Amino acid sequence: MGRNKKKGSQLELEGIRFIQAEFTDEQAIIQACEGVDYVFHCGALSSPWGKYEAFYEANVVGTENVIKACKIHSVKRLIHVSTPSIYFDTKERLDVKEDDTLPSVFLNHYAETKYLAEQCVDQAFQDGLATITIRPRAIFGPGDTAIIPRLIRANQERFIPLIHQGEAIIDLTYVDNVVDVLILCMDSDDSTLGKKYNISNGERVVLKEVLAKLFQELQMDFRYKHIPYRLAYSIAYLMEKKASLLRSKEEPMLTRYSVTVLSSSQTVNIDKAKNELHYQPKISIDEGIRLFSKWWVETNDEHNI
Repeated sequence: MGRNKKKGSQLELEGIRFIQAEFTDEQAIIQACEGVDYVFHCGALSSPWGKYEAFYEANVVGTENVIKACKIHSVKRLIHVSTPSIYFDTKERLDVKEDDTLPSVFLNHYAETKYLAEQCVDQAFQDGLATITIRPRAIFGPGDTAIIPRLIRANQERFIPLIHQGEAIIDLTYVDNVVDVLILCMDSDDSTLGKKYNISNGERVVLKEVLAKLFQELQMDFRYKHIPYRLAYSIAYLMEKKASLLRSKEEPMLTRYSVTVLSSSQTVNIDKAKNELHYQPKISIDEGIRLFSKWWVETNDEHNI
């Protein structure tokens, strides 16, 4: 189930039933869950920019609708995809565990509404619905429309701003590894129900180094500039203000959230997923970058970038 009719048509060619609908369409979700044993709730409005109401409708109301449908049809398990974005503020945080303290203020509307969605899932578990929540960090791979395409676009249009010399330590997660853990959640021990699990590739990488590998694979010049954090943050603030005043629907080239991500070391601990879900990342970041780059080059005309 999803919003993208074009991608849905591609799935149908492979014999997969596709339902085009919004998460806010309660009746469509209820109907879609009829006769279903397992529901993977992977959809969300995921963006560093946008109106709170849009995030709330997609991420909170949408999750409430999925939960309602699961209850009506006595679904065996709801596997919910959340995000480690709920952990991070403007400070560096390394090796964050699932039960570590959350920030008093979330970085953006996406993180805040995904946290609220988690609370809905927690309540559903208390009400008797079998649930598991995963928090995959920075998913990338073929088909990515968010993380790496934004960087490629910035690199081609101007440059990528590197803050603190690009030395931030980060986590990434290759998309197939996320699929693996979702499948593991279907048959995991009942002791995992109601719990939350960090997911990443388990490889700490330095931002500047991984970007250099990416553009080398893409056979593009890596265009970057070292920018002081305070200057980058101020520019992002002004760009956001301008976009708000003009009521622009386009995301600013630089946001305060993206400045934070580009400047702060942020990693998660995945020991719990390894021990309890028996998760082992199979595809490395280097291999993932190679696979993404191959796909990107093959579909470059389609992206018109």
